[in-house]
Amino acid sequence: MKEYTAAGSPELLTPDLFIPLDKDRQRGDKVVRESLSSWRDAWQRLRSNKLAMTGLVVLILLAVMAIFGQQMTPYNYYANDLQHTNEPPSGEHWFGTDDLGRDMFARTWMGASISLRVGLFAALIDLLVGVVYGGVMGYFGGKVDEVMNRISEVLDSIPYLLIVILFVVVFEPSMYTIILALVVTGWIKMAWIVRGQIMLLKNHEYALASRSLGAGFFRILFRHLLPNASGPIIVTLTLTVPQAIFSEAFLSFLGLGVNSPAASWGTMISDSLSSWMYLPWRLFFPAVLISLTMFAFNVFGDGLRDAFDPKMRK
Repeated sequence: MKEYTAAGSPELLTPDLFIPLDKDRQRGDKVVRESLSSWRDAWQRLRSNKLAMTGLVVLILLAVMAIFGQQMTPYNYYANDLQHTNEPPSGEHWFGTDDLGRDMFARTWMGASISLRVGLFAALIDLLVGVVYGGVMGYFGGKVDEVMNRISEVLDSIPYLLIVILFVVVFEPSMYTIILALVVTGWIKMAWIVRGQIMLLKNHEYALASRSLGAGFFRILFRHLLPNASGPIIVTLTLTVPQAIFSEAFLSFLGLGVNSPAASWGTMISDSLSSWMYLPWRLFFPAVLISLTMFAFNVFGDGLRDAFDPKMRK
């Protein structure tokens, strides 16, 4: 095989004119990272966040103890024993007893069960109402968005404590009354976040293509728009749960929560305030657990927010 030089004379192509390709250069054309879905990529980034995973482990342990904690002791949370009142933590009563001789260990995990149920149920109802309401506002826009947005603003302007007091007066104070009072205005923040995401996504190419092919409102909203807005929705849901738990504890502390003998972290803290200097264990365990729950939910929610943030992708 011949090659002509600039001078026009032929030059033979000899093996010494060729340089073997290095193996490292061959590997340079390969894909360094495997293709990942957005959910798998978010999970890997969440798993690398040690603080968020610590919060997740704490939440799982709290949930397990809320379910099985009362079965770990032979005492009931409502059984009075006036011969063993205000006893410190011991091998018989792990968290001590209160002024009626009730086992604080059983009552503490009964309070965890009530608080977690209130937080989860309130957050799920907020999710359902907020997603539908915010989806309608963001999708249709115009007059529909203006009217619905004004309604949500009026509801959000009503003092929260006033709504709770009205519900407690009208209905009997209970866990379900607290949940109902929490969700009257609790869905508004979720609705506004969904509204903003839908208004941002509804003019993207895939939504316009689906609309041009004859897809209806529900199909476009629930099959195309909401799945692409799932990141902010999940993060908001995660941060709604601790807010509901803290609200339940606050209302129970004020005497507007669950009735005795049912236990709640708020009622346990309220009952222990008068003697916390002499009987500190009665305040210590519920206060530490509610603080730990708030911390775990918040760090886990922050980790989810960073995991779903597209700017954090590498």
